[in-house]
Amino acid sequence: MNAGEMTEVVLPGKVEPEGLRFRQGAVPAAGPGQVVVRMEATGVSFAEQQMRRGRYYDQPPFPFVPGYDLVGTVAATGEGVDAGLLGTRVAALLKVGGWATHVVVDVADVVPVPDGISAAQAETVVINGITAWQMLHRKARVRAGQTVLVHGANGGVGSVLVQLAQAAGVQVIGTASARHHAALREAGVMPVDYRTENIPARVRELAPGGVDAVFDHVGGRGVVDSWHLLAPGGTLVSYGSASTRDDEGSKQWPVLKLLGRVWLWNALPNRRRAYFFNVWAGRALGPSRFRAQLRADLTAVFEALARGEITARIAAELPLTRVAEAMRLAESGTVAGKVVLHA
Repeated sequence: MNAGEMTEVVLPGKVEPEGLRFRQGAVPAAGPGQVVVRMEATGVSFAEQQMRRGRYYDQPPFPFVPGYDLVGTVAATGEGVDAGLLGTRVAALLKVGGWATHVVVDVADVVPVPDGISAAQAETVVINGITAWQMLHRKARVRAGQTVLVHGANGGVGSVLVQLAQAAGVQVIGTASARHHAALREAGVMPVDYRTENIPARVRELAPGGVDAVFDHVGGRGVVDSWHLLAPGGTLVSYGSASTRDDEGSKQWPVLKLLGRVWLWNALPNRRRAYFFNVWAGRALGPSRFRAQLRADLTAVFEALARGEITARIAAELPLTRVAEAMRLAESGTVAGKVVLHA
């Protein structure tokens, strides 16, 4: 590819992965307060799986460039930006736009990646790490000695949740299919097979008094079980509706139902709390506080990665040109960790 050219992946509508399109063009210029990041790693998150089905509740209209986050090197700086950033490896949370070889980002939204962490390693803990950290420490406020339930403990967010919880001295029960149980046991997790076991009954065997927190990305009817598994003073953090990924109809309805349940549960006279977590809800704090919080939390996650408290769970690394294959793999349910794309 010519140095002055960029490639991006376009989601044209509700398509199978093979329907994703490639578009070439000139490398964009950085405006005032912006940088151009040459992408080194981006990834396939659950959000993109929903977006290609038109199921992500606030996705932009088709066509658009997916890519929830990215890691790369600052290739150009705009007016008012320190030129010393050139060549610096940074990470950014975007929601859309990351599946491209070059991306324009506001400099206020980039977070430096520490030395010794590769682009692919850092990519596994950008949206996944921020999500896990904020749910654990800003919502559930976990403490050493507690026990939590993590649904999808082998997944992108789930695997980071497990490790950050353990680093905080928390015991973890994790749901996953049987193929992942050996690895979970080796990591100190008490596994539950969501395909064959009665999850509420099994969790009650492992934690008779209930769990201190549940992290539930599944949604649907199962979130009611998650609520009832809480111990007094416990916290439910719902952060998705994976069970409705392939449904038809309104993409907002599953989220609205979750929000309704959360409101009702919190209105009840009990000592338990429920949250519906979305990282972008933090924008209600105002742009400056939201960005400062994201920077602080992602920096804490990178530091945990550098210390070895968490490890980068890379399910596979594929070039951007094989994005359809990457999405198929991520959607297969057969891999642990994150599918990473590189330029």
